[in-house]
Amino acid sequence: MIRTALEIYRTTRKKHDLVFNVYMMRPVAAFVVGIFAKTPITPNQVTLLNLFVFVVSMALLVAIPDYRGGLIAVAVLELSYCLDCVDGMLARFKKIASKEGHLFDFFTDEIKAVLLAAALPIRFWRGGGLGFDGTEWRPGTPTFLLAATGAAIILASATSLTNFVRRPEVSGRAQTVEAHYEAVVEAKPTSLVGRIGGLVTTFLRFLNHYPSHIWIFALLGRLDVMFWVYAAINLLYLGRGWLGLILRFGRSPGVSQPSREATIDDDRAA
Repeated sequence: MIRTALEIYRTTRKKHDLVFNVYMMRPVAAFVVGIFAKTPITPNQVTLLNLFVFVVSMALLVAIPDYRGGLIAVAVLELSYCLDCVDGMLARFKKIASKEGHLFDFFTDEIKAVLLAAALPIRFWRGGGLGFDGTEWRPGTPTFLLAATGAAIILASATSLTNFVRRPEVSGRAQTVEAHYEAVVEAKPTSLVGRIGGLVTTFLRFLNHYPSHIWIFALLGRLDVMFWVYAAINLLYLGRGWLGLILRFGRSPGVSQPSREATIDDDRAA
C-alpha cells in the first residue's frame, strides 16, 4: 500500500503547488486515492462528497461556538480539503481528467469560500470574538452579522472576478484540463524588487489558502483573527482586480488596448 501511495503521489504531483500540499495533504491524499482507485467511485463523486463534508464543518462551526467546537469543525474542514486533493489526483491517476471536472471542482471551491466567509462571523455572533477594531465583541453583537453579509459579498464577487478574467475571450488562453496556476508560466524575477514582490505575493497566497493555516488559528483559539485577515486579503484582491478591469475596459475608443493576456492574475488559492 505504501509503495502504491508513493507511486500515486509521484505521478499526480503538480508543477506549482503549495508547501502545505506537497508535504502534508497530498501524501495523505495519495493513500486515499489508492483505496478509491480500486472502487467505481469517480472524481466528480469525490468532489460532491468533499462539498458535503465541508458543509458539515461549517454547520459545526456555527453550532459549537467554543474552543472545542472550533477544533472539531476545522478537523472536518481538513478532511474535506483532503478529499478536494483526492478528486484531482484520482482523475490524473486514472487518466480521466477533463475540463468539465476541473470547472466543477473550482465551482465547489467557490461555494466553500463563500460558506466559510459567512459561517465564521455567525459563529462569533453566537460566541463572541475579536472585532475589526481589535477589541473583544460580545456574543450577539449585530456587527458580526453585517460582517457575515459583507464577507460573503466580497468572496462571491472575488470568485466571479476570477471566473471572468480566466475566460479565454479575456485572458487569451484556452481552457485546459489543468488548474489555472498549472497552465501559467511562472517566470522567476531577477531584480531585488521583483524578488521581494514575489515573496509578498507568495505569502498572501498562503494566507488566502485557508486550509494551510486555519488549523493553526483554531489551535490558538483565534479563528476571529483568521477571518478578518481572510476577508481583507480578498477585498484587496477584488480592488486590485477592478483597477485592472477599469484600466483595460474604461479606455476611450481609439486608445491602444493592453494585450489580450489577463490584466490581472488569480492570486486566490481557495
